[in-house]
Amino acid sequence: MRLLHLILASMLICGCTVSPHKQHSVDLPALTQEVFAAERAFARTMAERDLQAFTTFLSNEAIFFSAERAIRGKATVSTEWQPFFEGPQAPFSWEPDQVEVLDSGRLAFSTGPVYDPAGKCIGSFNSVWRREGPAEWRVVFDKGSSECPSLQ
Repeated sequence: MRLLHLILASMLICGCTVSPHKQHSVDLPALTQEVFAAERAFARTMAERDLQAFTTFLSNEAIFFSAERAIRGKATVSTEWQPFFEGPQAPFSWEPDQVEVLDSGRLAFSTGPVYDPAGKCIGSFNSVWRREGPAEWRVVFDKGSSECPSLQ
């Protein structure tokens, strides 16, 4: 018992603490770039007309909001989005212009403009990404808006 007290005292003296929630250093700029890259790759699936690749970016728990309701689950989102992948030309495209990652490095928010086939802004998107593995980000929430982001 005396040894335990000595160890605890020396840890306090050197500024060490024992915590069940050990803090890990998170490289926010690197994670932010990972999410930008994931969002761009996700958007590229629409341009390349690749529904199967699109689906790989969805979390199993994904929720996408349509005008009428929330679409829940990877399989259901994929099925509901299938019509957007039919035909030779994508009905819309998007690109991220802002990404923010939580200090924990586990969740991120991306947003940016949505364009029609002629390149005119027709709205904006908002997505929440979850880190599900090293450099592995999946969309958990997605909702579009008919308002175009303002240029600042």
